Amino acid sequence: MSAPLPLRNIAIIAHVDHGKTTLVDQLFRQSGTFRDNQRVEERAMDSNDLEKERGITILAKPTSIEWNGTRINIVDTPGHADFGAEVERILSMVDGVILLVDSAEGAMPQTKFVTGKALGLGLRPIVVVNKIDRPDGRAAEVLDEVFDLFVNLDANDEQLDFPVLYASGRNGYASEDIGARAGTLDPLFQLIVDHVPAPALEVEAPFSFLATLLDRDNFMGRVLTGRVQSGVIKVNDPIRALDGEGKVIESGRASKLLTFRGLDRVPVEEARAGDIIAIAGLEKATVSNTIAAPEVIDPITAQPIDPPTLAMRFAVNDSPLAGREGEKVTSRLIRDRLLREAESNVAIRVTESADKDSFEVAGRGELQLGVLIETMRREGFELGISRPRVLFQSDEDGQRTEPYETVVIDVDDEFSGTVVEKMQRRKAEMTDMRPSGQGKTRITFSAPSRGLIGYHGEFLSDTRGTGIMNRLFEKYGPYKGAIEGRINGVLISNCAGEAVAYALNSLEDRGVLFVKPQDKLYEGMIIGENAKPEDLEVNPMKSKQLTNFRSSGKDDAIRLTPPRVMTLEQAIAYIDDDEMVEVTPQSIRLRKAILDPHERKKASRSKEAA
Repeated sequence: MSAPLPLRNIAIIAHVDHGKTTLVDQLFRQSGTFRDNQRVEERAMDSNDLEKERGITILAKPTSIEWNGTRINIVDTPGHADFGAEVERILSMVDGVILLVDSAEGAMPQTKFVTGKALGLGLRPIVVVNKIDRPDGRAAEVLDEVFDLFVNLDANDEQLDFPVLYASGRNGYASEDIGARAGTLDPLFQLIVDHVPAPALEVEAPFSFLATLLDRDNFMGRVLTGRVQSGVIKVNDPIRALDGEGKVIESGRASKLLTFRGLDRVPVEEARAGDIIAIAGLEKATVSNTIAAPEVIDPITAQPIDPPTLAMRFAVNDSPLAGREGEKVTSRLIRDRLLREAESNVAIRVTESADKDSFEVAGRGELQLGVLIETMRREGFELGISRPRVLFQSDEDGQRTEPYETVVIDVDDEFSGTVVEKMQRRKAEMTDMRPSGQGKTRITFSAPSRGLIGYHGEFLSDTRGTGIMNRLFEKYGPYKGAIEGRINGVLISNCAGEAVAYALNSLEDRGVLFVKPQDKLYEGMIIGENAKPEDLEVNPMKSKQLTNFRSSGKDDAIRLTPPRVMTLEQAIAYIDDDEMVEVTPQSIRLRKAILDPHERKKASRSKEAA
């Protein structure tokens, strides 16, 4: 058998949309992973449908390339803090990180999050200032920002002495020269080989492996991905799974070993310390378990995961239209799917309610839970989703504390006053405000997460769609008291049937509509936003009275304003505490949690009395 190739394990970390996945595309091409005539999709590593649509990385994925006789295992990581658990887990698989920073945007909140995790593990970073060809690029300033960020994150002297390359991932070049505008990625390949240490692990010791990612395969069953920490494993070797305390979960055999070659998982006969592989053959083992030879009794220490800060209620869809669009509608199916998600995604926590018809799902943020709901919806589930609520804690003195976030907003100068006023209303404190060039201002706030729920849509309206908001969990701090929510009430349908254009035309004066003619409606469904603060029950099915008298002139054609169509995230952010989002494979509807108007009034009166 031939000697294994020299090995380097590296993760690429960056803020959302700073070009990680595009850079990996070029690394594939220039290392010869793809044939010259091979047709490959852009952002090949974003294999999930939602990743392709949103243009963001959601799941951490390993891949591998060969360059000049060295095998380089690369892990592409999500850039959004909502998917931070993916980042925290995979950093234990690598020996170095490439930190990618946009030459114009600079060090952003999520950059701080992922970099802090990497530095805390003692990894020495390579800094790549990407998109160097941007006309608004400010590479020298950005490099200073990165250095300041490292100092603030308590980087040691070795980590502060980081190598720097200036690159354009899309155009496929990297250079030590800040003025370079052409070339190849060879300087980056060479830097990875020279700067990142080879895995310093014991090949002679018994086999051990920390499960970092969990996947399911129709043929192989449960597939666990991670790095071999010690020893050698061959197909059909006996193995067992240990939990964090060293208790044996199950024993079995390694029925299949897979390694990563480009975009494919390739079966291999054996793997050794340092290799990133996937193992099949166990039925119960999960993420953060140690998979090892039978003689191993001490588990590998797994990285602690930050706790969830936000929760939503996932309930069985009990609307009058339930079961018409999805085939997975029972609480048992919803429960099994949520428990399966919590197993592979350690940042999610699922609690079953006493009535067994709903589940509280806690996670890192609205985006993470929104992606889960969207995935379930595409799988054929029907759900009722409540308004997100933050998870409170108590400090040593028994005082209530709540999660705070650092919010960095880039906005045109003319809108900065409005943004500051709106954020202050939501109990946010401004910590920094400075011009960021080209008529834009960068404002930093420390804000309670509670105040940010539902603000993003309003923010985009206030800034005419030009503002960019980035959020990052900061700390648990003092409870800020009541925060004002949505100002406007809603228009509620008082009957069931199909919406009629004549009725909707007369309702347009009342506010903004969310439905169009012939949409199926039911009693208690929200069909629009009232222009006034209170809720209003209306009849969207009222038809024109027909008589046997001919009108003197032709009837005016009804011209309706197009309705406001909300995405899933917008709908979740919009609803109030007494409302829900009905999610089906084909529709997103807003409704009152209590559909019957009399029961709703009764509940409202008892709440006021309390």
